[in-house]
Amino acid sequence: MSLFGQDRSFLHALPDQDRTALLAAGTPRAYEPGEVMIRERDTSAYVLALTSGWSVVSVETERGTRLILALRGAGEVVGDLAAVDRRPRSATVTALGRVEAVAVSGDRFRHFLATHPHATALIMRQLSARLRSADVERRALASETVLQRLAARLVELAERAGRRAETGTVLELPLHQHDLAAAVGATREAVAKALRLLREQDVVRTANRRVVVLDMPVLILLAQGGSPRTSPAEKSPPGV
Repeated sequence: MSLFGQDRSFLHALPDQDRTALLAAGTPRAYEPGEVMIRERDTSAYVLALTSGWSVVSVETERGTRLILALRGAGEVVGDLAAVDRRPRSATVTALGRVEAVAVSGDRFRHFLATHPHATALIMRQLSARLRSADVERRALASETVLQRLAARLVELAERAGRRAETGTVLELPLHQHDLAAAVGATREAVAKALRLLREQDVVRTANRRVVVLDMPVLILLAQGGSPRTSPAEKSPPGV
């Protein structure tokens, strides 16, 4: 399962001339932290090409809870599905911090794709990757524990949006505990329990909207379904 898009973003994968043409077709916009950029079930069709900052893609479940599907950063586009199929928005996109973007109308975006075959191929590849990720996510929700899913998310966040420090890897994205819960499809209480276990095992250290990964190998092991390490006092004596 993955919160992030492909290694190379849509804008960065475009030839320079195509990227310039797309950005020239839109209007610059800026969003403050927590501001809704696109709302689920809305009938608007504009596309946002993100030029800086991070946004969260989420949906409301039937139980009224929030499920985070993805994180989208600079170089990526959001809202492209509604622009292509002209149906209501499938998810909400919210600014995680300050976000700058270029808004391109649905008509102009469709015209851009029609006249730039390479861009069309990239969009198709992006949609395919998201479908595959959704399949993996459903399987994970059905078969993996909260601890395993949380460990996998933290590994991904560390690898894609982490900063190396003396004590470990600092996760730069300002995610609340309820955001982590929404990212693994679990309750806040279940995620708090899993984080407590990780802290007790010295795998991570947490503070207000801050997580530091102290032991990446163990976190990766947990993400793969392994068991947390035990202290010498907890191990069975020889011969038992």
